[in-house]
Amino acid sequence: MNPPDIDVCIIGAGISGISMAAHLGMMCPDRSYTILERRGQVGGTWDLFRYPGVRSDSDMHTLGFSFQPWKHEDSIADGQNILEYLNRTVDERSIREHIRFDQEVLSADWDTLTARWTITARGSDGGQTVTTARWLYFASGYYDYDNPHDAQITGIDQFAGEVIHPQFWPEEFDHAGKRVVVIGSGATAVTLVPAMANDAKSVTMLQRTPTWMGAGPRQDKWNKRFQRWFPEALAYRLTRWKNIALRSFFFSLSRHRPEKLSQMLRNMTQEHLGEKYDPKHFEPPYTPWKQRLCLVPDGDLFEALKSEKAQVVTDHIAGFDAGGVKLQSGEYLPADVVITATGLRLTLAGKVEVSKDGAPVEWSDHYFYRGTMFSNLPNLSFVFGYLNASWTLRADCNAQYACEVLNTMSQRGADIAEPVLLPSEEPEPVEPWDYTSGYLNRAKSMMPKVAAERPWTLAHNYLQDRFDFRQRPVADGVLQMRKAPPATQDTFASSHEKIAAE
Repeated sequence: MNPPDIDVCIIGAGISGISMAAHLGMMCPDRSYTILERRGQVGGTWDLFRYPGVRSDSDMHTLGFSFQPWKHEDSIADGQNILEYLNRTVDERSIREHIRFDQEVLSADWDTLTARWTITARGSDGGQTVTTARWLYFASGYYDYDNPHDAQITGIDQFAGEVIHPQFWPEEFDHAGKRVVVIGSGATAVTLVPAMANDAKSVTMLQRTPTWMGAGPRQDKWNKRFQRWFPEALAYRLTRWKNIALRSFFFSLSRHRPEKLSQMLRNMTQEHLGEKYDPKHFEPPYTPWKQRLCLVPDGDLFEALKSEKAQVVTDHIAGFDAGGVKLQSGEYLPADVVITATGLRLTLAGKVEVSKDGAPVEWSDHYFYRGTMFSNLPNLSFVFGYLNASWTLRADCNAQYACEVLNTMSQRGADIAEPVLLPSEEPEPVEPWDYTSGYLNRAKSMMPKVAAERPWTLAHNYLQDRFDFRQRPVADGVLQMRKAPPATQDTFASSHEKIAAE
């Protein structure tokens, strides 16, 4: 039997894919790998989103990799600096030579007899290529890059001005001197409004429901102190753990003392806005972290509102005419540009058609295993980031674990690693999360099952996950490792004929 083309196929060259490639280099240097990237550059989401002010809504000491210190002075960084960081990581760790750009992965089929994945991709020229791999690592994120959420905004086709979705920002668009209405109140809207306020004639954030917001410094004063006192790597690690602990504390407070956290955020916003504070615009009907908390670096949104360069309107859309937005209250917002920051759409596995021995995989038929693999699906890992912390924390955990599994397989001479779950032993499924965000609720039907207890769960607790990965052995009795089944030459020939036909 001919060996597979590579040991590990990574789908996606964003944060998750770069993390996996770096961990392979550090932990499995003898393993070959290839990254298949649909776009022409690294960065994933950070290469896709180009709207004004695009930035992280997590600090870069946790959104940065555990193994690659973040060196920029801003802890809350803009998109361009994040891209530079990702490119520096790729080049310093010789990852770029393993990336095949402009490759849209169409399908991936697991063949039990040969213990390998067959991955079919389409290039920008329309031609298809086939790659075989021992392990498949989905680092494709969870956004649908082609289709953002369609909010079905009433009458927007009557508007004569420009309508822009932030996911597809026009490269040459100039908002200077224009009346801008941003529909939405999430992280994208909170970023766009202050970024456009100085040059636009007016900017209005039109929201149906307020969002909890928290102001924080763009630069981390403790990181600056640590950098003066300690070597770079130690300073980065201390800042990282300080921020992990702080985020964990506030999230725990949101679950155990939500009224206390609500009052803290309320007081903070009142302090920033003074007379401009109106509970109607800043106090949601839900408690903090039932939807993602919006970060306001250096209070930039509040400063724009105080200076009257921007305004917030809380109302429902009644319709549009050629010149603006009609509201149910009877108010009217004249506009030259409407930006629909109404949310994203989730997808799993980058919309790749995944199959096992030719049978399509339905993700909702499987359970998450340790937040990264799936019941009864062999040699496959997945990254679904934390909803209450930086995406990279989970990406780094999952990459390290995948490498530990690969190394354990080598030690045992195994070809297959599969979390086995018999139908009679399936635990009771529970809700995958206790958040009310629209983009999450819309995605529940496609999600794999989640149990209340480990290992069949998708926890959103980095500290608990880290403890579990360290304490529970890789070969825990659930993850079963074995050799590929003995096969005849006819079987191998049949497998190669199948690959050639595809």
